[in-house]
Amino acid sequence: NLSQTPVLRELLKEAKIPGTTIKIESPELCMLCCFSFKQEPQLIKLDRPGPLTLAMHQFVTEMQETKNGVVTPKELFTQVCKKAIRFKGYQQQDSHELLRYLLDGMRAEE
Repeated sequence: NLSQTPVLRELLKEAKIPGTTIKIESPELCMLCCFSFKQEPQLIKLDRPGPLTLAMHQFVTEMQETKNGVVTPKELFTQVCKKAIRFKGYQQQDSHELLRYLLDGMRAEE
């Protein structure tokens, strides 16, 4: 689901270049606003990406460019485990917990 989020894909694509400023204009956000209130685009200056963000970028890129349909998130999982040790050992975990740790970890790297 995250790989199909246009704003996140754009952010990850630009995150490789430290010091880049990106402008986010989301039509989906504008539809949620009141019609009398115009949503201004957000300008975000990106710092150097951390290892979790880079792993997420690599994974999303592989998902979209792979022709054979098989993608292994090994590096992304390794980086998530470094931020949240509870995921080591391959026990069953809740997907919403993984998502939370992934997004919180990327946010902490900002």
